[in-house]
Formats: sequence, structure tokens, C-alpha cells
Amino acid sequence: MSEVLFEITKENLETGLRGYPVGYCTTSYVDPEKGLYYVGTRVSELTHHEPLEVVYLLMHGRQGSKEEVRAFERDLTLRSALSDDLLAAINHLPRKGHPMKLFSAALLLCGMMEGRGDYREDCLDLIAKVPHIAAAVINRHAGWGSTPKPNPELGYMENFVQLLNLKPKVDRIKLVQVLKLFNILHYDHGGGNLSTFVGKAIASGLEDMYGSIAGAMCALEGPRHGRANQDCLHFVQTVLQEVGESASEAAVEALLRSRLASNQLIFGFGHAVLRVEDPRATSFYDFLKAHYPDHPYTHIALLLRAVGPKVLKENPKISDPYPNVDAVSGSLLFAAGFTHPEYFTLLFGMSRCIGIARQIVYERNEARGGKGCPIVRPKYFYKAP
Repeated sequence: MSEVLFEITKENLETGLRGYPVGYCTTSYVDPEKGLYYVGTRVSELTHHEPLEVVYLLMHGRQGSKEEVRAFERDLTLRSALSDDLLAAINHLPRKGHPMKLFSAALLLCGMMEGRGDYREDCLDLIAKVPHIAAAVINRHAGWGSTPKPNPELGYMENFVQLLNLKPKVDRIKLVQVLKLFNILHYDHGGGNLSTFVGKAIASGLEDMYGSIAGAMCALEGPRHGRANQDCLHFVQTVLQEVGESASEAAVEALLRSRLASNQLIFGFGHAVLRVEDPRATSFYDFLKAHYPDHPYTHIALLLRAVGPKVLKENPKISDPYPNVDAVSGSLLFAAGFTHPEYFTLLFGMSRCIGIARQIVYERNEARGGKGCPIVRPKYFYKAP
């Protein structure tokens, strides 16, 4: 890599470190025109894989053979069940507040009660246990009763769905299909997104894996980050209520222009890096059209996809007027029967834990020839009040 020099000016300060290189990411990167890549493979080429095949790729930097993936799955299966004491502790968490707060608390409890103090082993344990943790948190928060133990005969996301005591009842086979896609598309997203950076920064002080991931999930909860999928679903619902199920493009365009004129937000468009429609969103749109073409949210989501960029392009300050992954992921989950948007961010977190944990292993155990990265300590200039 050629050396790149930066001249720091006042305009570079208080900008969220956006665009500043600070290290390496070995798992994924985002190309502004082509989207997300996992270890050099476009994520859109991995959507028909099984989740643990993709996790193997992130963990090992290459696609595994069938035998290697089966051995990897067997190892995770042995690690997957939470102890009765940990489940009992999760079932005593308060049900108030956003479920992401319970999720972060459950991760801390898992580290206290079952952590090994070894980043690599805790990474593998976390990958194995996070479906059980997430299901226990959702069941507790929703008041859906106790959570069973994982079934070693079931696959990764099949197990997660059977651990949920979902109400109302849903077609679990269809929901598994959607959650596999959702899971794969949310595993990782480069090294500098907020939750990933926060998790690695916490680990740089040698906090354990679970504490670092719990902090990362607190970062993910915010509406500018992971909770955007929940807000986007609410936006789709609002548009549907205002224009109706048989709305035209003209009606949606008029609504968007009205919202902009009154300084209201339009959710689901724009991205910090991309300058095209997020290919993850494209995968979701394709799945939504193929499997749920008649759902009212499908109609509204597709109308927003068609009209939103046209309206937003008229503002020269908007560098990316195209749909992002959050524009449609919630609509797909809802159409598949997961009608509980308060848990959408938790589903995101359950997936993103995997990429963050793997990146923590790199920065603690592998970077700089095995010495690990130093503690995060950026410089701040004093500014008088």
C-alpha cells in the first residue's frame, strides 16, 4: 500500500473521523459502486449459501469444503446452549425499555457466567450462543414464556426460529428463509461503522469479548445506526396509511415532496459510502417481489424505491439518493410474519455480533504480527469555552 499523507485542517475536526484510515479489516469492505464484499466476494453472490458457510468464510478467510463446514458446525453445536443459570438470569431482566438494552445486558451476563477470557474461544462461543441469547431476550421482553434449549439436529437459523415462542403463529419455514437472508446480509460491513469501531475500541483496553460486544450493541441501538430498520418500517407504514394500498407513483411522489417541504425526514435512503442502491437492498427487493408480491408493504416499498431517488436527486447536497438496506429489510420481515418491529434491531445485532467478534480477534490476536493493536487514543485539541 502506498503511503497516503493527510493535512489536518479545522474542517477535518468534529466530523466523526469519517474517511480517516486507522487500520486494516480482514473480513469485509464496501466499494462505493459495487457494495459490500466478504473476503473479496460480493455479498450478493453469497445469499444462496447457508449461514454457517458464510460465517466460515469470515472466520477463515476462504470458503470451506463441505467437510470443513460440517466440522465447524459440529463444533458450534457443542457450544450453542446457554446454561440454566444464565437463562434464569436473563429471565430476571426487567422488561422495560428497548430490547437492545436487554440484549446488551444479556451479553454482559454471558461473559460473567460463561466467558473464557480468550478472544478466539469466546468469539466461537458467541457465534454459537448468540441465537440462544437473542431468542431468550425476545421471549423475556415480549412475555412469551421460557426459552427451550437448542436442538442439535437443526441448522443455525432453523434453531433460532424454533427457540422463539412467536405470537401470533407464523409459517416457520418461510420465516427461516427470510432470516437466513437477513442474517447473511448483516454479518459485517467493513471496519469503520460505528458499532464495529466501538466494539474494537473497547477491546483495545483489553475488555473481554462479551463486554466489548455489549458496548458495540449499545452503539448499534441508536436511530442513526441499527435502529434505522425499525424507523424505516414505521415510515413505510405511515406512507401506506396516507396514500392507501392502491397508490400510484404520483401519489407517493407528492407525499415525499410534501414531507421535504415541511422539513420532515424521508427514511431509507442514503449511505455514508455507497453511491448506488445498496446491493443488499437489491437482494431484499428481489426476494420480496418473488415471495410476497401481493403484500401491501411490498407495493409501498417498491413505489418508494422508484420515486425516492428521483425526488432526492434534485437536492445537490445529497450524494447518495438511493435506497439503503434498511429501506426494505423491515418490510420483508413483516411480510414474512415477523410483525414485531421492536425486535428488528436485535435481529440486526444478532447478525453483526459475528463480524465484530471476528474483527476483535484480528485486532487482539493477529494484528502487527500477533502483538495486537494498541489502545485506541485519538488526539483532541483543547478548545476554550
